[in-house]
Parts: sequence; structure tokens; C-alpha cells
Amino acid sequence: MAAGTDLDSDTASPASTSLLGTKSGRTGAPTGRGFARTRWSVVLKAAQAVGPEAEAALASLCETYWFPLYAFVRRQGHPPHDAEDLTQAFFARLLERRYLDGLEREGGRFRSFLLTALKRFLANEWDRVRAAKRGGRRSIVSLDGESAESRYEVEPSHALTPDKVYERQWAQALLDRVMGLLRDEYARAGKAEWFTALSGTLGRPRGEAPYRELATGLGTTEAAVKMAVQRLRARYRAVLRAEVAHTVARPEEVGEEIRHLFTVFGG
Repeated sequence: MAAGTDLDSDTASPASTSLLGTKSGRTGAPTGRGFARTRWSVVLKAAQAVGPEAEAALASLCETYWFPLYAFVRRQGHPPHDAEDLTQAFFARLLERRYLDGLEREGGRFRSFLLTALKRFLANEWDRVRAAKRGGRRSIVSLDGESAESRYEVEPSHALTPDKVYERQWAQALLDRVMGLLRDEYARAGKAEWFTALSGTLGRPRGEAPYRELATGLGTTEAAVKMAVQRLRARYRAVLRAEVAHTVARPEEVGEEIRHLFTVFGG
């Protein structure tokens, strides 16, 4: 897991958000009218007549969360090549609106919708996919089969059910995206070295960060490092909430989804 559980109790910054709630009016996630512009909300609202904006939003979500689906298919017993074919074929059906027609506009979480749709696809369309393979595969998302299988092989517990594997990999994909966004943000600000040095503190309780060693390595003061860590933690919380918001339908579901995320790792 990319971040430690102590993040939810960090009160160092009065303007920061709690991991599971808010400490101020700024949450880092869209609220009110702004929430309607999140990617999953756009898809939900356009479910009956998908246009370019909704298609782009759905494609973006699929690019981020394809690996949990691949891992689910593999854990169901399909060999790597078939799992890759099935994942690509599922996304093709999804982007053709095959599974959006019955989607409820008023609610739903992308994580749950995607797994339900995949199970339906595997139950009903596997024979059709095998027949279509004779004509060559259609790549819908950028899926590196060799890389996907390498990632799947490091899954720590082979006793986990396909559903549990999906949940774990979904949570990891979300946290990986958050860290990637933060890394890019720091790089644009000319602070890539600082992010590399400080990102490890996100996995530690606040009092256990090696501030002195970090200060020496960065050529600055311990006080400056403490302030930088505080800001990184606050920014992490904000980006996490914003990314979770893209996968739920309503603002009040953000905190619930984050709690679920950490329950998955805790279990």
C-alpha cells in the first residue's frame, strides 16, 4: 500500500483534510455542481445517449483500472493470453455501451459496476470472444500482457478469491495513480528530488519519519523537511479524495469509498 494509515489522524495542517473526512471547508474533492463534472458522473448522466465527453471519461477510467479486471479474470483460472483477450473484449463491449443501457443514473460506484459488468460478460460472451479471436484482437486499452502477468504473479496470497483480488488491485491501482499524479506535480514544480526523498514518509506514522536524515540528504534544515512532509501529506489526502470522487456518483460516497479502500488492505 502506498500510504500509511496514520494519514487519517494527521492534524498538523489546520487547512488540510482528514483522510476519511474534512477538517475544513476544502476537501480536495469536487462538491455540489462541481461534482457533476467527475468522470463517472459524466458517464452516469449520459448512460442512455453516450457522446464524446462520456466516451472519453469512460475510456480514461478504463485506462486506469484495467489491471484489477485482468487479475480477476486470471484468478478465475483463465491463462494469461486468454485473460488479456477477455479484458480487451470486455472493454470493447463496454465502450460500445453494451453494459450501459441498464445503468442507473442516480447512483452507483464505478468499482462495483465494473466488476458486475465483467461477471456478466464472462458468463455470457466467452464463446463469442473465442470465435472472434480468429480474426485478430482489437486493443481497446493499452494492456501490456507481459507486464500484466508480472504484476499478477506478485499477488501475495493465492488463497484470495477472484473478488478479493479485484478489490485489492483496484485499491492499489487507485493509490498508484494518486502517487503518479503527485510525482508529476512535484516534477513540474522542479521538486522531483524532494518527492523522491519524502514520498516514503507517507507509509510511516507521523512521528517515525526520519527528518534529520532527510534534511541531510536534501541539504536543508530539519524544520524545512517537517514542513515539506506536512504539505505532502495534506496534498496526498486532497488528490486521493479527488481521484476517488471520479469513481463515485455522489459527494457523500467519497468518504465511504476511501474507508472501503483501507478496509481492503486491512483485511
